[in-house]
Amino acid sequence: MDRPLAHAPAPRPPRRSAALARSCHPGPVAAVTALAAALAVSSGPGGGRRTLVAGAVLAGQLSVGWCNDAFDARRDAEAARPGKPVARGAVDPGVVWGAAVAALFLCVVLSLACGAAAGAAHLTGVVAAWAYNLKLKETVLSWLPYAVGFGCLPCLVALSLPGSPWPAWWAVAAGALLGVAAHLGDVLPDIEADLRAGIRGLPQRLGPARTRLLLPVPLVAATAVLVLGPSGAPVGRGVAVLSGVALCAVVATAVCAGPGPVRTRRKAALAGTVGVAAADVALLLARGTEIA
Repeated sequence: MDRPLAHAPAPRPPRRSAALARSCHPGPVAAVTALAAALAVSSGPGGGRRTLVAGAVLAGQLSVGWCNDAFDARRDAEAARPGKPVARGAVDPGVVWGAAVAALFLCVVLSLACGAAAGAAHLTGVVAAWAYNLKLKETVLSWLPYAVGFGCLPCLVALSLPGSPWPAWWAVAAGALLGVAAHLGDVLPDIEADLRAGIRGLPQRLGPARTRLLLPVPLVAATAVLVLGPSGAPVGRGVAVLSGVALCAVVATAVCAGPGPVRTRRKAALAGTVGVAAADVALLLARGTEIA
């Protein structure tokens, strides 16, 4: 007798929990949370305070990431964008909206637990990020929520310290400049797709070439603020870092605009940009005890 044919098992649909986790933009969530946690550690003692700061930032970033994917689900589906679980139907938009609202509620609780002033500062940044998702990403002011959001991180850390001291101006300015750079770098790979989808933020209006040329500017400006901003004459090491960062930015810009394969030029420019950003973050963390 012939044996019955074995049927290959049907592929399992992706688990909703895994799809929900992927739809929060885990890379940016982890990066921003790690930056805030490291800044909280470098700013002074207080294990409970550090945990609250990290938890508040994590909850806020989760809410922003889920809001982004849920709101853009239809647009992402029409553009057939990869890596978008909501657009692919792996998780229902209503579930993602629910997760975004729940994370936002938790963010409010944890932020206010850091202190009224600290909580208000952080929530200002989270509201700005939601405004970006819902409208401002399509306008020439698309950079502003990033500047506000990153600028609010030193405010949250400083105001959570005993006595709620106001953060140093240079820490807020450097955070805002890093936020602008983060916006340009985050949008740069998707400019063409965004234009086809009708999104016309500042980078999309500038176009890929001009955005790549502009990207090092806020990073070098942040370096200058971190080196020259704190009271007292800049030490030789800080001046050396500033000179090195400026040189790296000039080289990256020249490579980006120079001859050669486009892909090679983009990779070289990206490497230079990442190096400058890493130096800025290191400077900010090194001056953590001076931000208040």
